This record gives sequence, C-alpha cells and structure tokens, in this order.
Amino acid sequence: MTARPNRIRPPRAEGWVAEDLDRLPEAPSHSELIDGTLVFRLPPQRAWHSRLVTALTTALMAQAPAGFEVEREMTIRLDDRNRPEPDLLLTTLPYDPDRTYYSPDAVHLAVEVVSPESAHRDRTVKLRKYAEAGIPHYWCVEDEDGSPVVHTYELDQPTRTYAPAGIFRGSLRRPVPFPISLDLDSLVPARRRG
Repeated sequence: MTARPNRIRPPRAEGWVAEDLDRLPEAPSHSELIDGTLVFRLPPQRAWHSRLVTALTTALMAQAPAGFEVEREMTIRLDDRNRPEPDLLLTTLPYDPDRTYYSPDAVHLAVEVVSPESAHRDRTVKLRKYAEAGIPHYWCVEDEDGSPVVHTYELDQPTRTYAPAGIFRGSLRRPVPFPISLDLDSLVPARRRG
C-alpha cells in the first residue's frame, strides 16, 4: 500500500474545519465537510443527475421572484465542522462572484439529487443537519425508473426537525418558499427502452 498524500491528512487531530475548504486548492471539486471529515464526490456523476440539476436550476430561476437567487453546488457553512454542498439552493443574498459558501440563515431551500454514493448522506445525515441549522425547506430528489421523484420537507421551527411536506411524481406544486410549479417529467429525457 502506498501512503496517503499529505494534502488529504487533516491539519489537526480533531479533523478538518469549515475554513479549510477554502485553503485546499488541490482538493477535488465538490468537496464537502461532514462532521470534520472531507467527503469527495466519487465516482463521477451520472448524466441523469447532471441533466436533472441543470433543468431544475433553470426552471427555478425562471420562477424565482426578485430577491431570490438560485445557486448550484455551493457549500453551506452549518458550523465549524460541517460544510455540505447541496446540488442546488435558494438564497436571498445577492450574487457575489467571490463567495465560496452561504450561511444557513441565508438559505431558504436546499436540494439534493440522490446518487448511489450519496444516498445515505442525502436521506439521513443532510436531512438532519439542514434542519438543525434552521434551513426552512429541503428537497431530496430520487431516480424512480428514470423519472424524478421529489420528497419535500418543511422545517418545524420549535423542534428543528423536518416534517414531510409531500412526495411528488409527474408534477410538483409548492407554495413555499415562493409559488413553485414544475413539470417533473419534462426535466430529464425519458429512458430509451429496448
């Protein structure tokens, strides 16, 4: 076995901290920090995932009222040891070309498109962490035979946990964080059979 390169060894015994992500230019793109551990996106994303995130970004941008910004693959600094990177987020902060992360109080919706390697984190770890950080809405998008299925959650403020707000197939209509209407079946091409 070969030794790990120094660049992936944590700089301290307690692990990595949120600011370390900005000081690791040699780290793979789309690196996240979960509980002080670096998480790299491996293997490369499937075309379905990429197409869906792009189409969802475009659809939400077209519907977002003034004051909302739609961002792709930007980290949220939840605390010193957690800086996850949702596939998409809605924020009310104006565009800043030098921004590398958002604080949870500026995020109104975090969206994760589930991949085989991220399924556990997206369905459980991030669901809990985003709620504890106070992010009002969370969507977890699953691949169901090539069609997107969106599991939506809304924050129960007193308990800082998410309550299920609906599972959407074919179309999605939500009144929050602003009125959203999506034709889910049009977001990705149907799988070719045969």
